[in-house]
Amino acid sequence: MVMLTELQGLIARHATPDGKARPVLANVTLLSASAPTPPIGDLTEPVFALVAQGAKRVGLGDRVFDYGAGQYLIVSVDLPLEASVVAASAEAPYLSLGFTLRPAAIAALLLDAGGAVPVRSDPPGVAVSRLTGDLVDPVVRLLRLLDRPVDIPVLGPAIEREILWRLINGEQGAMVRQIGLADSRMAQIGKAIRWIRGHYAEAITIEDMARAAGMGVSSFHRHFRGVTSMTPIQYQKQIRLQTARSRLMSTAEDVAEVSFAVGYDSPSQFSREYRRQFGRPPGADGRRMRGSKDLNAVVHGTATKRARGSA
Repeated sequence: MVMLTELQGLIARHATPDGKARPVLANVTLLSASAPTPPIGDLTEPVFALVAQGAKRVGLGDRVFDYGAGQYLIVSVDLPLEASVVAASAEAPYLSLGFTLRPAAIAALLLDAGGAVPVRSDPPGVAVSRLTGDLVDPVVRLLRLLDRPVDIPVLGPAIEREILWRLINGEQGAMVRQIGLADSRMAQIGKAIRWIRGHYAEAITIEDMARAAGMGVSSFHRHFRGVTSMTPIQYQKQIRLQTARSRLMSTAEDVAEVSFAVGYDSPSQFSREYRRQFGRPPGADGRRMRGSKDLNAVVHGTATKRARGSA
C-alpha cells in the first residue's frame, strides 16, 4: 500500500524518536520507538490506534491482542490495558498513531447521517482490524497538515470527521457507533466504568455499580463482561493494581501505605495479588521499574496516553 509508506514517513518525521507519545493535534498522538518496550499497564480511553511499522501487543485480563503494520485497534470504553511494543529496531522503528474517539463527535456525525444504524447489543470493548485504503487516505491527509499548520483549523475538523465516518462504516463500526449512542449498552457500561474509576478504592458492590449504569444487576453483570471481558469486581481490582504500580513506579512509597491507599485492607493480600498480576512482589517491582531507563521512558508518556488514548 503506497499510502502506508507515506504514513510511515509522516509519523517518523513528526514523532519524537525517544519512545514518548507526542500529541500533534487535539485528538492525535504519534509514537516512535526504536526498541521493544516492557509491558506497562494503564487506563486507556476510547481510541483508534493504528500501526504503520512494527508491532504491538495489548493485554486485557487474560485476552491478548496483537497488531502490526497495516492494522488498527479500536478501544470503545475506558479499559485497564497492558501494552508493549514487540517489534521495533533502530533501522525499522515502531511507528503508530492514536486518534481519540470522542462520543460527542460520533453522536453529531450519526445525527448528520440521519440517525444511528442498528448494531448488535454487545460489541466487545477491544478489537483489531486491517487498515483499508479509504481509511488510510484521510489519516495521511490529516498528518500532511502538520507541514502546513495554517491549514489545520480549516481543514483538520473536516478530515477528522471523515476518519470517524470511515470507522463508523468499517469492520468495527458497531463498536464506534455505540460510543456515540447515549442510550446504548456501551454508554451505560461506560457510565459504570467512570463511576468505578472514581470509587475504586472503596468497598463497592455490584448493586452500586449497576445503579450507576442504570441497569438491573444481572443484566449489568452480563453486559459488563461482554464489553470488558472481565467481571466488574475484576475490573475494580485491575484499576487498584495498576494505580498501585504507577505509585510504586514513580515514588518509593511504603508497600503497606500504597495497599491501603488503593483500597486493600490487608497488605499481605495486596502483595499476593500484585505478584500474581505482575510477576514480582510490589517492593521489588517498584525498585526495578524506578531503576530502569527503558521503563522510565515509557512511564514519562503515560499522562499523555491517559489524556489522549494509546498509540
